[in-house]
Amino acid sequence: MKKRILLFGMTLLCISTIFAQKSTSENNIKMYAKVWDDIVNKRQIDQINTTNFDTNITMVSSPENVVGIENFKAHYQNYLTGFSDITFTIVDIFGQGDKIVKHWNFKGKNTGEFFGMPPTGKTVNVEGVTIAKMKNGKIAHEQDFMDSMPFMQQLGILSNPENVNLINTLYQSFAKGDVPSVLAAMDTNIIWFEAEGNKYADGNPYKGPEAVLNGVFGRILAEHEYFTLDEIQLHEMSNNQVLATLRYKAKLKNGNEYNAQVAHHWTLRNGKVTVFQQYVDTKKLNDALSK
Repeated sequence: MKKRILLFGMTLLCISTIFAQKSTSENNIKMYAKVWDDIVNKRQIDQINTTNFDTNITMVSSPENVVGIENFKAHYQNYLTGFSDITFTIVDIFGQGDKIVKHWNFKGKNTGEFFGMPPTGKTVNVEGVTIAKMKNGKIAHEQDFMDSMPFMQQLGILSNPENVNLINTLYQSFAKGDVPSVLAAMDTNIIWFEAEGNKYADGNPYKGPEAVLNGVFGRILAEHEYFTLDEIQLHEMSNNQVLATLRYKAKLKNGNEYNAQVAHHWTLRNGKVTVFQQYVDTKKLNDALSK
């Protein structure tokens, strides 16, 4: 009989402990979600205080951790200073005991200084996961996991590694005479500049693929027996730009030939060319066209 009573008591204790842990975990999650909503969406940076955070709050970071209320607040102030139109969404959140895991999404426009970097005016949309640890009902430890490469690319600090491949494919299409594929690589609002002094610069700036087709490509095809791009070298640049150095080797229908040194400056966004600037020896071109 005593054994049964003891067993029953132990069962009740276990059940009580489980419910208590569940209640604590739920309270932690509720508090945690509200605090970060207030800090980011409502821009209440002073919510990073000793009421919500342990005095030794630690964020795992490289090259060194961010430790303490004031350092933690200064770190996240960079986001509020650097971005406007912020939307911070907790996609999913769950926890067990004193541990919390959240899947989050951050959207904003970089209109202010961000960790010492001048604003780029770019819009970002990134996701990540944070593992947090609570202590006595306060946030005590955090570690973020996210792919920084897309974030830096969206900011325009790093270029999309596919940009060079896209421009290379564009040149290959041009070499085959596949003008539709070249036009398809352009943004619908592309701004195209021919080199100043070039005969074809009379329509600068050309706006949209159709204007480029009619004002540049169409005239080149009509006036040339052949027009080739040779010795192409592509150079990846920051802020989603590509520099191409090459030569024009061409023969006009008037019989004149020319071999001119050229540079093309391409700007891309979301896999499309948005701006093109040509640099070329215009005297060599114009001499051939005028003879």
